[in-house]
Amino acid sequence: MPRLLPAALALATFAGIPAIAQTAAQAPSQTTAQAPAKTAAAPTTQLVKDEGITTLHSTAKLVVVDVVVTDRDHHPVHGLKQSDFTLLESKKPQQIKSFDEHSALTDAAAAKFEPMPKMPPGIFTNFEPAPVNSALNIVLLDTLNTPLKDQMFVRNQLLDYLKHAKPGTRVAIFGLTSKLVLLQGFTSDPDVLKTAINKTKSIRASLLLDDPANGATADSGDLSDFGMAQISANVSTFESIEQSFMIQQRVEYTLDAMNNLARYLSNLPGRKNLIWFSGSFPLDILPDGEVGAAGGDPFAAVLEMEDEYRETTNLLARSQVAVYPVDARGLMVAPMFDASTSGAKFARNPAAFGQANTAFFNKTTGEHATMQRMAQDTGGEAYINTNGLAQAVTKAIENGSNYYTLTYAPSDTKWNGDYRPIKVTLAQQGYNLSYRHGYYSDDPDAPPKKGHTETAATATPTPPAVHTAMMHGSPGSTQIIFKVRALPVSAENEPEVAPGNQVNPDPKKAHGPYRRYAVDYAADPRMITFEHTAEGKYHCSLQWVVYVYDPEGQLINISLRDTEANITAAQYNATMHGGVPFHQEVSVPAKGEYYLRIAVHDALDSHIGAVEIPVDAVKNLPPVTASAAPVPPKPAADTPVNAPH
Repeated sequence: MPRLLPAALALATFAGIPAIAQTAAQAPSQTTAQAPAKTAAAPTTQLVKDEGITTLHSTAKLVVVDVVVTDRDHHPVHGLKQSDFTLLESKKPQQIKSFDEHSALTDAAAAKFEPMPKMPPGIFTNFEPAPVNSALNIVLLDTLNTPLKDQMFVRNQLLDYLKHAKPGTRVAIFGLTSKLVLLQGFTSDPDVLKTAINKTKSIRASLLLDDPANGATADSGDLSDFGMAQISANVSTFESIEQSFMIQQRVEYTLDAMNNLARYLSNLPGRKNLIWFSGSFPLDILPDGEVGAAGGDPFAAVLEMEDEYRETTNLLARSQVAVYPVDARGLMVAPMFDASTSGAKFARNPAAFGQANTAFFNKTTGEHATMQRMAQDTGGEAYINTNGLAQAVTKAIENGSNYYTLTYAPSDTKWNGDYRPIKVTLAQQGYNLSYRHGYYSDDPDAPPKKGHTETAATATPTPPAVHTAMMHGSPGSTQIIFKVRALPVSAENEPEVAPGNQVNPDPKKAHGPYRRYAVDYAADPRMITFEHTAEGKYHCSLQWVVYVYDPEGQLINISLRDTEANITAAQYNATMHGGVPFHQEVSVPAKGEYYLRIAVHDALDSHIGAVEIPVDAVKNLPPVTASAAPVPPKPAADTPVNAPH
């Protein structure tokens, strides 16, 4: 059945919701922009409502293997049992500890869900009209390794895909230039994704590609006919050195970006499908597992980058990331037949034509082999030699949203860094299995490498549930459904932040003038835990959190308010019919692009609801009037309130 927006939220106004007796205790002042760690600990095993994901927290070192099973026509196969699977590590049978099947919405089921109605300006919600798929999908627009004309083709194909995207499909968009850039956090709203794709910064010419868009010449001719053989040789040597340098730079930038992306995704539960659009794959992001299994050095080809390669490999494996490389060039024609090539070079030297054709064939074959192995080793699928990139995205998401999750504790408990191949087989015949084929047994509990610095988002000492939900660009959490209104308090800027805000002390990251925003919540009380006390009261403990991020994911400011209340039965009944309101204020630098990450955290059961909004969407709206800004009511005389510790 279609999910309906809770009546308490659909009918509630921000000024007139009956409020529980509460008081807002100000969070203690801190010297750095980080949230206090006050809350109840997460349970050992937690079932996440409305997400379809079971998150296991255990001291055992489990290996997670996602297996995509398809038939001969590449359609997903459902209904298999744990007993149908056999799993080997290093040729030794392993006992499967847990087994889950994950299924995406069928076309018929997806058609039942109508799109989310448009919200009034300044009002947002984390409510999803359709149940979200358990898998997360990441589109990586690789402008570093893709010619400009192919980037434009990819953009148009993605826009075409969004016209037919299934409801509940969560997608985030990253860009790769000389660094990794988050263009749009996880959302299932096609309009939001279209806006991100249409941003001009998502398309740019790469300075490290031999791309005509950079002013490069596709055909430099042949100087030997003019008696300038030495000059020709010198030019060729220079071009070779320059090309080698540019490839090396692209390798380093690409590896750094993949490491950062893997680290970001490692904080999010469940399977992730990385759909990587690129016009050139300068490296295989995974070391050579076949060489490692044979006792050789799997990192021999990467030399001084071995540590980062190994770290990236393990992060991708532990984060359940399946890579779906998509060749952004589509169907390719050898450059000798391109209109930008004059052909004079081949007329003067016919042998050069065959040499150029062989070089093109070898280069393309090598890149496609890299894509195929990258997909095979992570449980994904490569899409090459096709102009139907929109269809490739559809297939990749469908493929990666229908899968089985198997976990096991390795019988070999020695974490010595060796490569351990994994093999999964089925009792049934005739099916195709996609899964990651091995991992490197580095100790997951070992301290991080020296020199690794965490961002403000990952360094914040918050409980796991809050930490993940408050990551910039991460999926919105729907364990607690709420609506929120964000409006400027006034049209004037201020030299200092609002009282109680915890601003980043680095003046290069956060400085005035600031603009203050009113954040007004209406939370669904049916998703909040109320403990019935011995005195006949109802006790709740809530945390209201707003993080301010810049586009780089740097934490700029925090507004954190804790409320604890013991309310009477009459107040409880009023709350159940009206909702739970709250008001707080947060300051944002007046100049620049920023995002508000807003959450409600129930400290009694560690459930959380979160949504992210761009400040640009509200900064030009009329300021909230004093009469429209609800003030938390004072508690009744017989209602004891506990301040946070």
